[in-house]
Amino acid sequence: MTSKRTDTGATGVRAKGWAHSFPVSGGVHAGRRWTRRQLEFLPWTADEPETVDAVVLAVSELLTNAHIHAHSDARLILTWDGDCLHVSVHDEDPTLPRQRTPKPGETSGRGVGIVRMLADELEVRCQRHGKTVSACFRPASADRPAAERPDAERPGTDRPDAG
Repeated sequence: MTSKRTDTGATGVRAKGWAHSFPVSGGVHAGRRWTRRQLEFLPWTADEPETVDAVVLAVSELLTNAHIHAHSDARLILTWDGDCLHVSVHDEDPTLPRQRTPKPGETSGRGVGIVRMLADELEVRCQRHGKTVSACFRPASADRPAAERPDAERPGTDRPDAG
């Protein structure tokens, strides 16, 4: 397994990123733990445990799909750009995932639908050696100026709890 952390800045654009490879054997559990640890470096995660849980569940589903359907190790890349946490999983199979409608009692077929429901965006890209599935998660409070946050106090407005 390999792991890499990057932190770059250029002309007002700053991003943090982490990459790790997970083998078919035991990779999903390790991927969930690794993701949770990396997210601790981001300023919004303590205030948004539901978003963290959604990201970890999406990682679990994407790694599972790579291992079960592509029969390959998976490369997980997390990138935070100040607006969106990009969760990307690359595997060696160029076959695109498809959303299925599983019958009641079926134990598989829900992964893509779960990720699509949890993420703000979902993208699948074919590449020369496989494919990459990327999901974007936009936390409500992340690195936005206070005036742009939905829960921010606005001058001249009354708060119900003010008194």
